[in-house]
Amino acid sequence: MALPTLRDLADYLGQLDPDVVGHDMICGELVVRARRGAIVRVLTFLRDDANCQFSQLMDLCGADYPEREERFDVVYNLLSLKHNQRIRVKVTTDEDTPVPSVAGVFPTATWFEREAWDLFGIFFSDNPDLRRILTDYGFDGHPLRKEFPLTGYTELRYDEEQKRVVYEPVQLQQDFRVFDFLSPWEGMTTVHLPGDEKADQETEDGKAAP
Repeated sequence: MALPTLRDLADYLGQLDPDVVGHDMICGELVVRARRGAIVRVLTFLRDDANCQFSQLMDLCGADYPEREERFDVVYNLLSLKHNQRIRVKVTTDEDTPVPSVAGVFPTATWFEREAWDLFGIFFSDNPDLRRILTDYGFDGHPLRKEFPLTGYTELRYDEEQKRVVYEPVQLQQDFRVFDFLSPWEGMTTVHLPGDEKADQETEDGKAAP
Protein backbone atom coordinates (compact mmCIF):
# COMPACT_ATOMS: atom_id res chain seq x y z
CA MET A 1 0.00 0.00 0.00
CA ALA A 2 1.30 3.44 -0.90
CA LEU A 3 2.38 5.67 1.93
CA PRO A 4 -0.04 8.62 2.14
CA THR A 5 2.42 11.51 2.39
CA LEU A 6 6.03 12.36 1.65
CA ARG A 7 6.65 12.89 5.36
CA ASP A 8 5.51 9.32 6.01
CA LEU A 9 7.86 8.19 3.27
CA ALA A 10 10.75 10.07 4.89
CA ASP A 11 10.10 8.38 8.24
CA TYR A 12 9.80 5.03 6.48
CA LEU A 13 13.16 5.43 4.77
CA GLY A 14 14.86 6.60 7.95
CA GLN A 15 13.68 3.54 9.84
CA LEU A 16 14.56 0.98 7.19
CA ASP A 17 17.72 2.33 5.60
CA PRO A 18 20.76 3.31 7.75
CA ASP A 19 22.40 4.86 4.69
CA VAL A 20 19.73 7.60 4.66
CA VAL A 21 21.38 10.09 6.99
CA GLY A 22 18.76 12.84 7.00
CA HIS A 23 15.90 14.48 5.18
CA ASP A 24 14.15 17.84 4.78
CA MET A 25 10.88 19.09 3.39
CA ILE A 26 11.76 22.02 1.12
CA CYS A 27 8.94 23.85 -0.68
CA GLY A 28 6.72 20.82 -0.24
CA GLU A 29 9.31 18.45 -1.73
CA LEU A 30 11.13 15.65 0.07
CA VAL A 31 14.94 15.93 -0.04
CA VAL A 32 16.81 12.89 1.29
CA ARG A 33 20.52 12.87 2.15
CA ALA A 34 22.33 9.57 1.64
CA ARG A 35 25.84 8.24 2.15
CA ARG A 36 27.93 8.57 -0.98
CA GLY A 37 29.22 5.01 -1.00
CA ALA A 38 25.71 3.57 -0.64
CA ILE A 39 23.96 5.56 -3.36
CA VAL A 40 23.55 2.50 -5.62
CA ARG A 41 21.86 0.53 -2.85
CA VAL A 42 19.66 3.48 -1.79
CA LEU A 43 18.42 4.13 -5.33
CA THR A 44 17.84 0.42 -5.90
CA PHE A 45 15.72 0.32 -2.75
CA LEU A 46 13.74 3.39 -3.86
CA ARG A 47 13.16 1.81 -7.25
CA ASP A 48 12.12 -1.66 -6.08
CA ASP A 49 10.39 -1.24 -2.71
CA ALA A 50 6.61 -1.57 -2.98
CA ASN A 51 6.02 1.59 -0.94
CA CYS A 52 8.38 3.61 -3.13
CA GLN A 53 8.54 2.39 -6.74
CA PHE A 54 10.50 5.40 -7.95
CA SER A 55 11.04 3.79 -11.31
CA GLN A 56 12.23 6.82 -13.27
CA LEU A 57 15.36 8.91 -12.86
CA MET A 58 14.19 12.25 -14.22
CA ASP A 59 17.45 14.13 -13.70
CA LEU A 60 20.89 13.92 -12.16
CA CYS A 61 22.87 17.11 -11.70
CA GLY A 62 25.60 18.76 -9.66
CA ALA A 63 25.79 21.82 -7.43
CA ASP A 64 28.96 23.61 -6.33
CA TYR A 65 29.56 25.05 -2.85
CA PRO A 66 33.30 25.94 -2.84
CA GLU A 67 33.33 26.96 0.84
CA ARG A 68 32.60 23.38 1.94
CA GLU A 69 35.18 20.64 2.38
CA GLU A 70 33.07 18.40 0.16
CA ARG A 71 32.13 21.12 -2.26
CA PHE A 72 29.80 19.22 -4.61
CA ASP A 73 26.26 17.96 -4.22
CA VAL A 74 25.14 15.24 -6.61
CA VAL A 75 21.36 15.44 -6.90
CA TYR A 76 19.09 12.63 -8.10
CA ASN A 77 15.47 13.50 -8.96
CA LEU A 78 13.19 10.45 -8.98
CA LEU A 79 9.58 9.95 -10.03
CA SER A 80 7.09 7.27 -8.98
CA LEU A 81 4.33 6.97 -11.55
CA LYS A 82 2.68 4.29 -9.42
CA HIS A 83 2.28 6.57 -6.38
CA ASN A 84 2.40 9.96 -8.18
CA GLN A 85 5.25 11.16 -5.98
CA ARG A 86 8.67 12.70 -6.47
CA ILE A 87 11.76 12.54 -4.29
CA ARG A 88 15.18 14.19 -4.42
CA VAL A 89 18.25 12.33 -3.16
CA LYS A 90 21.57 14.08 -2.45
CA VAL A 91 25.11 12.91 -1.79
CA THR A 92 28.24 15.02 -1.33
CA THR A 93 31.76 14.66 -2.68
CA ASP A 94 34.92 16.65 -3.36
CA GLU A 95 37.10 17.18 -6.42
CA ASP A 96 39.01 13.91 -6.00
CA THR A 97 36.58 11.38 -4.51
CA PRO A 98 34.50 9.45 -7.05
CA VAL A 99 30.77 8.83 -6.67
CA PRO A 100 29.57 5.32 -7.57
CA SER A 101 27.78 5.33 -10.91
CA VAL A 102 24.08 4.44 -10.81
CA ALA A 103 23.97 3.56 -14.51
CA GLY A 104 23.30 -0.05 -13.51
CA VAL A 105 20.15 1.05 -11.66
CA PHE A 106 18.95 3.66 -14.14
CA PRO A 107 20.60 3.37 -17.57
CA THR A 108 19.79 7.03 -18.37
CA ALA A 109 22.23 8.02 -15.62
CA THR A 110 25.07 7.34 -18.07
CA TRP A 111 24.24 10.57 -19.93
CA PHE A 112 23.49 12.61 -16.81
CA GLU A 113 26.74 11.56 -15.15
CA ARG A 114 28.68 12.54 -18.26
CA GLU A 115 27.11 15.99 -18.05
CA ALA A 116 28.00 16.36 -14.35
CA TRP A 117 31.57 15.28 -15.11
CA ASP A 118 31.84 17.69 -18.03
CA LEU A 119 30.41 20.75 -16.28
CA PHE A 120 31.55 20.20 -12.67
CA GLY A 121 34.38 17.68 -12.82
CA ILE A 122 32.51 15.21 -10.57
CA PHE A 123 33.98 11.78 -11.21
CA PHE A 124 31.70 8.72 -11.33
CA SER A 125 33.36 5.36 -10.84
CA ASP A 126 32.21 2.49 -13.04
CA ASN A 127 30.44 4.74 -15.53
CA PRO A 128 30.82 2.88 -18.84
CA ASP A 129 31.38 6.00 -20.96
CA LEU A 130 32.57 8.95 -18.86
CA ARG A 131 33.46 11.48 -21.56
CA ARG A 132 32.67 15.13 -22.11
CA ILE A 133 29.22 15.59 -23.59
CA LEU A 134 28.57 19.35 -24.00
CA THR A 135 32.04 20.87 -24.35
CA ASP A 136 34.81 19.94 -26.74
CA TYR A 137 37.06 17.01 -25.80
CA GLY A 138 40.03 19.38 -25.49
CA PHE A 139 38.14 21.88 -23.33
CA ASP A 140 40.10 23.29 -20.38
CA GLY A 141 38.30 23.11 -17.03
CA HIS A 142 34.71 22.59 -15.95
CA PRO A 143 32.50 25.61 -16.76
CA LEU A 144 29.87 25.35 -13.98
CA ARG A 145 32.39 25.48 -11.14
CA LYS A 146 32.07 28.74 -9.25
CA GLU A 147 35.70 29.76 -9.83
CA PHE A 148 35.53 29.23 -13.60
CA PRO A 149 35.88 32.62 -15.38
CA LEU A 150 32.93 33.82 -17.41
CA THR A 151 35.18 34.30 -20.42
CA GLY A 152 36.76 30.84 -20.17
CA TYR A 153 40.46 30.17 -20.66
CA THR A 154 40.65 29.66 -24.40
CA GLU A 155 38.76 30.68 -27.52
CA LEU A 156 38.61 28.92 -30.86
CA ARG A 157 38.32 30.10 -34.43
CA TYR A 158 38.75 28.71 -37.91
CA ASP A 159 42.13 29.65 -39.35
CA GLU A 160 41.87 30.12 -43.11
CA GLU A 161 45.60 29.73 -43.67
CA GLN A 162 45.91 26.52 -41.65
CA LYS A 163 42.52 25.27 -42.81
CA ARG A 164 41.61 24.08 -39.33
CA VAL A 165 40.17 25.19 -36.01
CA VAL A 166 42.80 26.69 -33.70
CA TYR A 167 42.70 27.35 -29.96
CA GLU A 168 44.07 30.59 -28.55
CA PRO A 169 44.19 32.22 -25.10
CA VAL A 170 41.24 34.53 -24.47
CA GLN A 171 42.16 38.11 -25.31
CA LEU A 172 39.97 40.94 -24.04
CA GLN A 173 40.32 44.52 -25.14
CA GLN A 174 39.72 45.57 -21.55
CA ASP A 175 40.04 43.36 -18.49
CA PHE A 176 37.79 45.70 -16.51
CA ARG A 177 35.36 48.27 -17.82
CA VAL A 178 34.71 51.52 -15.96
CA PHE A 179 31.12 52.43 -16.75
CA ASP A 180 30.31 56.14 -16.95
CA PHE A 181 26.62 55.38 -17.68
CA LEU A 182 26.66 57.44 -20.89
CA SER A 183 29.32 55.73 -22.95
CA PRO A 184 30.12 52.37 -21.37
CA TRP A 185 31.79 50.90 -24.47
CA GLU A 186 35.12 52.62 -24.01
CA GLY A 187 36.85 49.68 -25.65
CA MET A 188 35.28 50.52 -29.03
CA THR A 189 37.95 52.31 -31.04
CA THR A 190 36.23 52.68 -34.42
CA VAL A 191 32.74 53.79 -33.42
CA HIS A 192 32.03 56.95 -31.44
CA LEU A 193 28.81 57.18 -29.50
CA PRO A 194 27.13 60.20 -27.93
CA GLY A 195 28.92 60.88 -24.68
CA ASP A 196 32.40 59.81 -25.82
CA GLU A 197 33.55 63.39 -25.50
CA LYS A 198 33.33 62.96 -21.76
CA ALA A 199 36.61 61.08 -21.84
CA ASP A 200 38.42 64.33 -22.68
CA GLN A 201 36.69 66.41 -20.03
CA GLU A 202 38.52 66.31 -16.74
CA THR A 203 38.10 68.29 -13.58
CA GLU A 204 40.92 69.85 -11.64
CA ASP A 205 41.41 66.75 -9.51
CA GLY A 206 41.91 64.60 -12.61
CA LYS A 207 38.57 62.79 -12.49
CA ALA A 208 36.12 62.68 -15.37
CA ALA A 209 33.61 65.49 -15.38
CA PRO A 210 30.09 64.51 -14.29
